[in-house]
Amino acid sequence: MAKNIMIQGTMSNAGKSLLCAGLCRVFRQDGFRVAPFKSQNMALNSFITRDGKEMGRAQVVQAEAAGLEPDVRMNPILLKPTTDVGSQVIVNGAVQGNMRAMEYYQRKREFLPAVMDAYNSLAAENDIIVIEGAGSPAEINLKQEDIVNMGLAKLVDAPVMLVGDIDRGGVFAQLYGTVALLEAEERSRVKATIVNKFRGDRKILEPGIQILEGLCGVPVAGVVPYINVDVDEEDSLSRRFDRAQERKLLDIAVIRLPRISNYTDFSPFERYENVSLRYVDSVGDLQRPDMILLPGTKSTISDLKWLRQSGLEAAILKSASCGTLVIGICGGYQMLGERILDPEQVEASGTTEVVGMGLLPIQTVFRGEKVQTQVSGVLQGIEGMLEVLNGMEYRGYEIHMGRSGDGIPVIAGQGNVFGSYVHGIFDAPGITDTVLTAICRQKGIDPEALGTFDMTAYKERQYDILADAVRSSMDMELVYRILNREV
Repeated sequence: MAKNIMIQGTMSNAGKSLLCAGLCRVFRQDGFRVAPFKSQNMALNSFITRDGKEMGRAQVVQAEAAGLEPDVRMNPILLKPTTDVGSQVIVNGAVQGNMRAMEYYQRKREFLPAVMDAYNSLAAENDIIVIEGAGSPAEINLKQEDIVNMGLAKLVDAPVMLVGDIDRGGVFAQLYGTVALLEAEERSRVKATIVNKFRGDRKILEPGIQILEGLCGVPVAGVVPYINVDVDEEDSLSRRFDRAQERKLLDIAVIRLPRISNYTDFSPFERYENVSLRYVDSVGDLQRPDMILLPGTKSTISDLKWLRQSGLEAAILKSASCGTLVIGICGGYQMLGERILDPEQVEASGTTEVVGMGLLPIQTVFRGEKVQTQVSGVLQGIEGMLEVLNGMEYRGYEIHMGRSGDGIPVIAGQGNVFGSYVHGIFDAPGITDTVLTAICRQKGIDPEALGTFDMTAYKERQYDILADAVRSSMDMELVYRILNREV
């Protein structure tokens, strides 16, 4: 069975996912077979594996860093929030239904055999398992039924490194307070702490580190800098949404829906020096972009109502009438149609029918069974502004509850409005270049001014940059000693 090491955090977004990805890459570079694992993940940014199973995006990133194909065993439980108090529960890649928070809390021990089967299966195939916790292990009101932090660490006998986020402030209180709230057996599992997202002179931090080590009784394994690395992020805490961006030669606006999901679909557009990709949630911020992207959402009907109430629907319709390229993916595609029906209340929005934006001649009906599949092929039958995509190979995955008719093309539409159910379609070689070229021609701009982009090579470079940062800022000798149970 594989050796294991677990990264837990003082809070959500402390940097656990990224550090796990970095460690996966480091261990792989050092010649080990390594796999990521997170027993329970809550995120709207998900992925469909080759065998049609759904898993969290963070473990996809970690698998790529480890040189592995994403496998649902790496994330056996995925929770996708549908409301403020409920989530769709997915176990081993398959939907179990929608549950309110209390119902899931009372039932989650039922899913523990699936967690352990997944872990043991991965452990039998690899040398090292890098385990990611969730939130904080010091949520004292939730510890009794824990299967993702110390509860899991005990089940798989994993040593723990605890990560604190210095960028939010109070990192010493974070780390010591978390350790102090743990029970004696749990504290014995914590073998080191990590200060993450540091900016500044470490010498100034050193006196605090020495005191922290004395208080916690374990060494600080590293002071990891704020790493400017470009890898897919997991949820709505994404820094993408918060950064202001000036308009460049080509300007793209992504509508930031309240329940936005799989916004990483649009990451390829961010890699071009002369292209701006902005996430907007108001008419004032929309301005006059060259392309508008409507992303996926976990609640299509509710987010369409928000789009209408915010005035953004009217602004998008006006832009479309003026020739602006509009593309919707999954839920965004459904919104562009004529009607959306939910007779079985699959989305639990309280609405059984809503009028769409009327830009595409489709009608969507929600059904209880989710479509989950990887897809690939050759684009054909596209008319209008994107007809230049015909003949190009595509690949990606579909994940949706709504059906918009039989035999619909991969990219449907005409003129300057299009939609697709395929997530990740812009990752395929040449697709993004061709879409941007079509916009350039419309504006009379030389497409070569944008440059070209190789997504696969770019991702590999980013994982290596991440590994270099982790290796140079952490005491890897100590990490290996922890891994080998020498500490």
